[in-house]
Amino acid sequence: MLGQILEALALGGLLGGIGGLLGIGGGILAIPVLVMLYGMNQALAQGTALVMMTPNVLIGFWRYRQRNPFPLRTAMLIGLCSVISTYPAARLAVDMDAGLLKQCFAAFLLLLAAYFLLDSRLRQVSGRPAWPEVMLPLVGVVGGLFAGLFSVGAGIVAAPILVKGFGKKQAVAQGLALALVVPGAVVALWTYGRAGHIDWQLGLPMALGGVCTVSQGVAWAHRLPESRLKQLFALMLITTALLMSRHV
Repeated sequence: MLGQILEALALGGLLGGIGGLLGIGGGILAIPVLVMLYGMNQALAQGTALVMMTPNVLIGFWRYRQRNPFPLRTAMLIGLCSVISTYPAARLAVDMDAGLLKQCFAAFLLLLAAYFLLDSRLRQVSGRPAWPEVMLPLVGVVGGLFAGLFSVGAGIVAAPILVKGFGKKQAVAQGLALALVVPGAVVALWTYGRAGHIDWQLGLPMALGGVCTVSQGVAWAHRLPESRLKQLFALMLITTALLMSRHV
């Protein structure tokens, strides 16, 4: 029992640091790890990952905002809009066949990985005007959909939209993306918990480990050049997609 707790603490610490670095909460990496190492089905892995991810994204959001101040009102608006789509998507996920949910999750990751691979080889379009700020709530709605369905993905979808569509810097985009992850994660956690798709004995020590390292991950993010941060973001996504595709 003690060994399992220590293992969960170490795993949560590793994932929390990576999550802080990339502005994702660590959940998207936790899910394939829980599936592969602990033999969890997809829904249980997603619910357990939420236990670790929820405090991580809250701390990560605060740390990103300290280093890159952005309007709290904007962050709150994006976050509240994410709740609109999170609950129905989470209900769909907990009622879905576990095998089908895993296939959808792997396909989602592979599509995003293909996007990042293609995007890294294309030149940025210069002179294109940024989208108007009034459209920012739509980022929350789209992110909330993925947060509910897969328990992760909101930040990964939102960050590139904020960078390419709204012209935000990568670190600022990651901070704003976490703003929509926080309320969505809370709603999704409540929904998965009610459905019994959470292993609390494993999730809670993982959360504690993540809390201890997420701030350091955010600090690393602000020491790296923006181009390197984007490369790490894409590499993480591709690696996770490949891990999941092997276990579909």
